[in-house]
Amino acid sequence: MNNNLYQAAIAAFDKANSEDTNKEVFDGKEYPKELLYAQRMTEMQERFAPEASEAVKLAVRAQHIQRWKIPRSNYAMDKPGYMLWRTTLYKFHAETAGNLMKEAGYDEEMIARVKTIISKKDLKTNPETQMMEDIVDLVFIEHYMLHFAGQHADYDEAKWIIIIKKTWNKMSSSAHEFALAGKIKLPEALVPLILKAIQ
Repeated sequence: MNNNLYQAAIAAFDKANSEDTNKEVFDGKEYPKELLYAQRMTEMQERFAPEASEAVKLAVRAQHIQRWKIPRSNYAMDKPGYMLWRTTLYKFHAETAGNLMKEAGYDEEMIARVKTIISKKDLKTNPETQMMEDIVDLVFIEHYMLHFAGQHADYDEAKWIIIIKKTWNKMSSSAHEFALAGKIKLPEALVPLILKAIQ
């Protein structure tokens, strides 16, 4: 790994995410929302997959890069609208990360590899894409699932079990083991539902 290139790209990703005007308070400190998310992604990668490749580390840090620029409200509030928003985001994140990597001095081969991971291509066949998906899901469970539950208090137990199962099914067996071994902080209020969903 070329550490100078890597650090330059990470700094560029963080600079881009620090422009987020949406804020989140964590441990008494206010952060730009997507910068905090990116830092949480790297922190989880270091816990779950310290042996991750340079491409995975870069993709993990840039996975939500400048997400606020394409708000969900720009798309129809139905399933087709949601799917279009997601695919548009994947392309936007991949292109944004790729451009910043190019400016940092990376070659086209590494840029293409990172863009493939961020775009979630070949999820079940590309181990690097699957590793990033595992990290995404572990971060969601540890940091965001409880907040998501608060936003959807009208969901009944059956709906929640479907949501949890969908997340669980996207994860590899090693991510399942990691989560169930107590290596992430499960949202206490949702533990009974999580355990019920994955049985």
